[in-house]
Amino acid sequence: MSEISGNTAGTSTGSGRVVEFSIAGMTCAACSARLEKVLNRQQGIEANVNLAAERARVRLDGAADEAAVIAAVAKAGFTASVVDQGTRAREKARRQADYQREIRRFWISVALTLPLVGQMFFMFGGGHHHPELPRWLQFALATPVQFWIGWRFYDGAFKALRGGGANMDVLVALGTSMAWGFSTVVTLFGLDQHVYFEGGAAVITLVLLGKLLEARAKAQTSEAIESLIRLQPKTARIERDGQWVEIAVDALMPGDIFMVRPGESVPVDGEVVDGKSSINEAMLTGESMPVGKVAGDKVFAATANGQGVLHCRATGVGEQTLLAGIIRLVGEAQGSKAPVQRLADRISAVFVPVVCVIALLTFAGWWLYAGDFSEALVNAVAVLVIACPCALGLATPTAIMVGTGQGARAGILVKNAEALERAEKIAVLALDKTGTLTRGEPQVTDIVALGTDADSALRLAAALEQGSEHPLARAILARAATVAVNPEKVTNFIATSGHGVAGEIAGRALRLGAPAWFGMADDAAILELQKAGKTVVVLEENGMALALFAIADALRPTSRVAVERLRARGIRVVMLTGDNAATAAAIAHEAGIDEFRAGILPGDKAAVIAELKAGGGLVAMVGDGINDAPALAAADVSFAIGAGSDAAVEAADLTLIRSDLCGVDDAIELSRATLRKIRQNLFSAFIYNVLGIPLAAFGALNPVIAGAAMAMSSVSVVSNSLLLKRWRPRGR
Repeated sequence: MSEISGNTAGTSTGSGRVVEFSIAGMTCAACSARLEKVLNRQQGIEANVNLAAERARVRLDGAADEAAVIAAVAKAGFTASVVDQGTRAREKARRQADYQREIRRFWISVALTLPLVGQMFFMFGGGHHHPELPRWLQFALATPVQFWIGWRFYDGAFKALRGGGANMDVLVALGTSMAWGFSTVVTLFGLDQHVYFEGGAAVITLVLLGKLLEARAKAQTSEAIESLIRLQPKTARIERDGQWVEIAVDALMPGDIFMVRPGESVPVDGEVVDGKSSINEAMLTGESMPVGKVAGDKVFAATANGQGVLHCRATGVGEQTLLAGIIRLVGEAQGSKAPVQRLADRISAVFVPVVCVIALLTFAGWWLYAGDFSEALVNAVAVLVIACPCALGLATPTAIMVGTGQGARAGILVKNAEALERAEKIAVLALDKTGTLTRGEPQVTDIVALGTDADSALRLAAALEQGSEHPLARAILARAATVAVNPEKVTNFIATSGHGVAGEIAGRALRLGAPAWFGMADDAAILELQKAGKTVVVLEENGMALALFAIADALRPTSRVAVERLRARGIRVVMLTGDNAATAAAIAHEAGIDEFRAGILPGDKAAVIAELKAGGGLVAMVGDGINDAPALAAADVSFAIGAGSDAAVEAADLTLIRSDLCGVDDAIELSRATLRKIRQNLFSAFIYNVLGIPLAAFGALNPVIAGAAMAMSSVSVVSNSLLLKRWRPRGR
């Protein structure tokens, strides 16, 4: 399992430094769209703002720095702070305090509004308004609701307008102010007109209720990260001067020896130095079966120990643990923006001004048509109130947040929302063989002595392979270790990519590599071994073959099932390997793959991906090694097997921590489930405004009903996204 290190504050990239900011003060999609536009106008700043996560991911280039971003955010009417280790805890505390304060204000608003509610039934019936309360009492009840409880809308509207934009607060403040202002004039001058104090008060109360429900629902969208954070142990038991003492996990240093007793969680990433036990890694991989651990095995922070006692050496602490890296990647994915959201962003940017124009036309039209100022006012207010773009802004990010969180729980780490969106459209899937389809643990099965004895051949081959990182090299070295062969010193070592290695041992010039390198591709003995699905390596000296090494790598138990599932989706599966055609054909047949490309050099895999892309359709790549990184980067969607190299994980869009190819099918299913929720959300948000605004404009909606509908639209979108929590990988 590759260790994914974390960094919460900033990440260096090839084109600048990426910093994440916490944003406070956004109320709707128009806010996030305007802020993103403001930031992207700044020199050296490229920003992506997420309303649901209340985050901004900013790439800083040149002279741009964090202070410039914070200043630009403040000028736009919001507040920003750089995300650090303590940000999440501070935000949680702030949101909890804000929530409690809003709860108190809501109930005060309810108490002041309830006496006014009786007046609404007459308005619902379309009859004349006959207030049972004196107008001065209605004024006294409605005014605190309008200007004290509702001050947040005025403040938000002022900041938005000062920043050169308009948002939901503008609509609510404008609509309720029109109702309150007209009613106040009627009351003060004793005019024979209806008053609508109850309308403005009820709208504010209902909008507050909607915001409270929305806040509770939104808090659940980030539950995945919160649950991961809660898994982190707070203390560790380490050895100091021969004694075991308990210290804070933050005080652990790499190299410290720590003890994990039965039933305890592993405090940091480490390597077992003594003891035997089993570890439940379900929180990382989604796999409930415990994994046996002995000396030399890796353990990971927050995984649960079984019945044995383990002594481990710390290898990754703090932000360098796998868990910290997962939290970072999930956070980044939840804060990223899917391409499907672009349309919603474009609409949100112009939505509020357009609605204000529609409200003005509604007011003018009704006044001219009906000749009733109060009726024209009510209908204009209804248009303003119902047209909140909140649901539109929450449609995509809430689904992304829940979807990526569920993926993390299942051992699927999504790097960004764009990759998650593209995954459902995969038409061709290219698979690396070694370490992806197979276990990545090749073993020497046969040593065929030709020009020397088997022991001497193994000794020479092991000496040459000491400087190689290739899986086949590890197989030869492992075989040498089992028979206690001591490799000799090698000079003039050269590794030739795609062919093999060469060097001098005691004055002898030796080469070890693929049969084709020595012109032996058609050798009968080699062909026979290859037909059995084995990879053959030749040891050669001065043009004479000394020995043949047959190496086999067993197929992963789930690979054939995974291929069947992918093909059932209509996905074309292609295996890529550097092996010869005979070996490749044997492995492909065993895995149920009809199409493969053999004899591909590491540097040529990216070219094969480009060729597949030229054939049309979206192409994905699955790999695990350093040599797969270029191909992963070239693919439309890339998957890294979690047990692979850090280079592969870094280049990939999605990481499968379980090292199980079935995770690709699970990721595609997660993509489809998430995109299905996004489309449902966008449809409901669009249809809400498409139907609601005309109904309000034609006088079919009372402002109070419009306020309730506006509040519930946002809640319904978030609630629909939360249904993604029901998603589970197939078979679990």
